[in-house]
Amino acid sequence: MKDTIVSKIISGFLAGMMISIGGAAYLACYPDHKIAGAFLFCIGLLTVCWKKFSLYTGKIGLLFDKHSKEDISVLLLGLAGNLLGTVVFGYMIAYALPDLKTAATLVCAAKLELSFDRVLLRAIMCGVLIYVAVDVFSNNKSPLGVLLGIPAFILSGYEHSIADMFYFSAYGVASARSFGFVWIVIIGNSIGGLLIPALQTLGKISFKKKGVEPSEPAPTPAQDERAHAQKEEMPSQQTEEAPARQSAEATVQENA
Repeated sequence: MKDTIVSKIISGFLAGMMISIGGAAYLACYPDHKIAGAFLFCIGLLTVCWKKFSLYTGKIGLLFDKHSKEDISVLLLGLAGNLLGTVVFGYMIAYALPDLKTAATLVCAAKLELSFDRVLLRAIMCGVLIYVAVDVFSNNKSPLGVLLGIPAFILSGYEHSIADMFYFSAYGVASARSFGFVWIVIIGNSIGGLLIPALQTLGKISFKKKGVEPSEPAPTPAQDERAHAQKEEMPSQQTEEAPARQSAEATVQENA
């Protein structure tokens, strides 16, 4: 059953709330303990993945394979919810914890000094890492991608659009510059999130045009053992079947 518009926005709101909580943990450690803050930020994306909340940067990479009207609706309404959640919790956290607002001021001031081309490139790299983190969690049921990917993008200085929404909300600024900044980051995150699936698909198309099948992954040890066991069973099966075939042939000849 399709989700309603309200449920899609609420899912996005909850994702924005969790990214805000992770962002607040990072601000609490900024600037003296940035490494610790980068790892504590992971609580936001881990919860999003566990609860399957609608986070734009986590879903944009899926759009390459799933792009129905419903998928696009989930993505865009989720983004609206992300914005609403980060704005609400950004202002709440800034009001309740003035020290975090001070830290957000320092973070946002540094961001607004960047040129838009640098912002775009940083956002693309963040999009790649978020795609990897979510893909590893979804396909391998492992939090390792999140626990490594999130600190990697934070400590590298890459830009995450939903986290930036929270930082600017906690900062309490709503200028044209900050608005443009966030949209550039959204575009960059989108490019980065689609980069790996797009290139993988391009590679498959290229193989097909040349009449070459992409190489299969090497078998695992468990697969090797199963194949070996099957080979050992085949001679015994053939030995057991041989007398039955001979008996059947003899019967046919007698009847003839």
